[in-house]
Amino acid sequence: MAYEGGASNGHRGDELGSGTKAHFVLVPLMYQGHVIPAVDTALLLATHGALASVVATPYNAARIRPTIDLARQSGLPVRLVELPLDCAAVGLPEGADNVEKIPADLHVNYFDALALLAAPLERHLRAHPPYPTCIVSDFCHAWTVGVAASLGVPRLTFFSMCAFCLLCQHNVERFNAYDGVADDNEPVVVPGLEQRIEVTRAQAPGFFRTPGFERLADDIERARAKADGVVMNSFLEMEPEYVAGYAAARNMKVWTIGPVSLYHRHKATLAARGNTTDATAVAADECIRWLDGKEASSVVYVSFGSIAHADPKQVLELGHGLEASGQPFVWVLKNPGFYGEAVSEFLGDLEERVGGRGMLIKGWAPQVLILNHAAVGGFVTHCGWNSTLEAIAAGLPVVTWPHFSDQFLNEKLAVEVLGVGVSIGVKEPLMWQVAQKEIVVGREAVEAAVRSIMDGGDEGEERRRKALALSEKAKAAVQDGGSSLANLLDLIKRFEVDAGGRTTE
Repeated sequence: MAYEGGASNGHRGDELGSGTKAHFVLVPLMYQGHVIPAVDTALLLATHGALASVVATPYNAARIRPTIDLARQSGLPVRLVELPLDCAAVGLPEGADNVEKIPADLHVNYFDALALLAAPLERHLRAHPPYPTCIVSDFCHAWTVGVAASLGVPRLTFFSMCAFCLLCQHNVERFNAYDGVADDNEPVVVPGLEQRIEVTRAQAPGFFRTPGFERLADDIERARAKADGVVMNSFLEMEPEYVAGYAAARNMKVWTIGPVSLYHRHKATLAARGNTTDATAVAADECIRWLDGKEASSVVYVSFGSIAHADPKQVLELGHGLEASGQPFVWVLKNPGFYGEAVSEFLGDLEERVGGRGMLIKGWAPQVLILNHAAVGGFVTHCGWNSTLEAIAAGLPVVTWPHFSDQFLNEKLAVEVLGVGVSIGVKEPLMWQVAQKEIVVGREAVEAAVRSIMDGGDEGEERRRKALALSEKAKAAVQDGGSSLANLLDLIKRFEVDAGGRTTE
């Protein structure tokens, strides 16, 4: 176990505990899409006077350490608590701390390994003052219920998701919307919403409601019901009725504090966000220089996040579609070696054919930095919530290409509710399918969707207008007088401690 404590630049009183400061312990799920917004939230809390400790296993600690170090060097009271993951105890292979190395049939074991962090985390928090005033746990970590109870502190559920998604999923389950529906792809209307939204069981089965995860799903639901409140990476002005609806459905306080990515105002912190090596900083500089040479709003950015791997056939169709669209593009391929020699040869030929019109990034990319560049005018996304909200914050219309989980509901928010997206047409999961099925989006559909968001006539202009208006609201929400900043300050105030060592909540 490693602990990175200490203090700097006048924050020593905050870190050692004056008896008044809030101390939030953030426990993210160890997937990049969950870790990054949790770290951003920790930095926000620390910026406004709270002490924030982020819990991570060694592989993930290495990924976020550059960001934590930058924050500490600037004087923020933020800590990194590194706890070892006992892979062998639950039958996981060595190196399974990196979720990309876990075989699909062992993902349940991974969650069992994370649950073993309970005892070492409690020991650490008792041994390293100041005592925590609140645990902010990813909703997947049901085991933190016991840790908070043993420590005698409140526990909040952290969602790197939107209220629309949570309320839709909650209402489908609460009102048994799928009862009597035999076909997983038959649409049903989500009950309890003013706007008519249709989903299928394949698109919104419930969190972890898949074969093999039943026990985990039940544990998570019980833990969510016992939470002392909800912290959410969203902002009130984007989805006020859904925030209010979810708070009422759960009968608990919801703090919307996002978009948390807007914490990062400078190029250095944006480039370090999610960074893994010094080499990636060089790649970021090369990408930005390339974008600097393009016209405003002319480039489409394409990325499917940290988990999704497209089928080799899909890579070919996507590449041909981007080429045929005629648009400049930046296309991120997380692990091009995964696809084999034929795809690698195709990608090399594509780069030659498009010349300076297309840029392929192989590996990590500074996504927020790219999305906020003046040359970028649209985003082809898998609809992970981080990516969706980052696009909204940047004022960009999106092509929605969901792969699994909450991504289908995020697509519906972008396309049907907010009016800033164009669907690529995928109607069922591309990953973690119950029954294996090949689903490939053709190059013609890719070309049409890209043209639609980049040069879509009156409809395209209306999407862009709505996207820019949402961006202004997102930025206002995190500034003085904004709803997200007010919620953040309220959150900190509620979990400060009084002279008797009790939280003010």
